[in-house]
Amino acid sequence: MLTAEENEKLTRIGPRTPCGNFLRRYWQPILGASELTEDHPKLRIRVMGEDLVLFKSADGSYGLVREQCSHRGCSLFYGFLEDANIRCPYHGWMYDQAGKIVETPFEPEQSLLKHTLRHPAYPVQKYGGFLWTYMGPEPAPLLPHWDILEWDHGVRRIEIRRELACNWLQAQENTADITHTYFLHAYNMAVRGRAREAGGFGRPFHAYGFQWFPWGMVKNWSYGGEKSGSWWGNLLVFPNMLRLENSMHWRLPIDDTHTKIIRVEFVPNPDGSRSEISDPRTEEPEVVYEPTWINEAGEYHQDTFSSQDGMAWETQGPIFDRTREHLGQGDTGVAMLRQVLSDQIDAVARGDDPICLIRDPDQNHGVDLASWLREAPPDRGGVGGIGQVAPADVRRRTFEETFDESYREFEIAPGAARAGVFEHLANLKR
Repeated sequence: MLTAEENEKLTRIGPRTPCGNFLRRYWQPILGASELTEDHPKLRIRVMGEDLVLFKSADGSYGLVREQCSHRGCSLFYGFLEDANIRCPYHGWMYDQAGKIVETPFEPEQSLLKHTLRHPAYPVQKYGGFLWTYMGPEPAPLLPHWDILEWDHGVRRIEIRRELACNWLQAQENTADITHTYFLHAYNMAVRGRAREAGGFGRPFHAYGFQWFPWGMVKNWSYGGEKSGSWWGNLLVFPNMLRLENSMHWRLPIDDTHTKIIRVEFVPNPDGSRSEISDPRTEEPEVVYEPTWINEAGEYHQDTFSSQDGMAWETQGPIFDRTREHLGQGDTGVAMLRQVLSDQIDAVARGDDPICLIRDPDQNHGVDLASWLREAPPDRGGVGGIGQVAPADVRRRTFEETFDESYREFEIAPGAARAGVFEHLANLKR
């Protein structure tokens, strides 16, 4: 468990909080690029406790500024877009995309206001179908060009999931939690008579393990039964991402008690050919929105993996009180994540860079995550991979290349999980 002070340190993400300062050192996706249009070029958004206005100028560039005007606090969402600037609808103060005051129409010519004030604003880049922002101090690191955002042998699909009514860490800890797939997903589906939808997660669960790799945490899991074997992957990409074979998820803090989950899925062309629209700097794939997790009775329907996850995270409370928990061996990955998060928050407080930033342009081309995933054969879809998604020239690492002396593995004791979902349910009926 954590102390109350440690829990605050890892969960509070507003301006000038330790974790807020840390998370602001990373580029974050804030919107699907296609969500801003000529008809709707402005949008209110809330990111890490800050109320902002995102706008698209006529020249195709973007601005992200604090919503309340620095003059007398009127909302810039109702302002006017002029060239690449935004003008307040109240008294006409105008700001450029960097927050510089361009005009103060009713001030004398010699006024120093526009030279001494700077409106809060953040840079925006378009890449991989997303709009990204960096909210930390300069110099900014490079926006990571993750491999899945650069592949050109298929198409990308963007999904915005239901706003999560809880703190960002509850979702991210789930990525470090390797054992939840058995009961939350496989068992849940099986008792509903939908075992096929659980993939192979309900097979006899024998062992699991964890290790840090250059971009976060890689997990290993071993199954018994008819289709036994060991797989690794489902990467926790630091600090707030999940990478699967065909998708990547970001857990963007809206504020301390709300989280936005953004997901990109890559669908390869059947023949492996290059897509016509393959430039990640310009593409704007359609954005879809996940249906609600709540049924007519006001309960979680739990018909999908994401609704099952949402139930688990939100029922922990808006900010889970980790002083009341009791961790076990199965929570080793969660404990590892918390320790590294705490260490990196401390590093930022000292003025150092946290881990997993990119500053060298030569290291920012198709940043490799795919080779750290062990791909499962097509007949084992849903466990460890879904067949060939990455380009054919991606060479997967062997177990020996992936794991070293820091790898920690744990065996599952005999019981419900070791038996497998179907044997356990059969025993209950006897």
